[in-house]
Amino acid sequence: MRAYVLVNVRGGEAGGIARELRSTPGVVRADYVFGTYDVIVEVEAKDVASIGRLVFECVRVLPGVIDTQTCLAIE
Repeated sequence: MRAYVLVNVRGGEAGGIARELRSTPGVVRADYVFGTYDVIVEVEAKDVASIGRLVFECVRVLPGVIDTQTCLAIE
């Protein structure tokens, strides 16, 4: 199962957060971007519960992360 996690961070911290997430198991890709969100993270896990744990235990806990929105991929 794949999902995209849209992340808002405090000013100036997007690059560091994206770099840190790239080494996290389950993270396929993490890019800092321009727009409404600051970082977009592609994650893969065996099921929805595992994606939820990854987001809560590895993304939302990072210092500087303000908010996340998780979008599950359909295909």
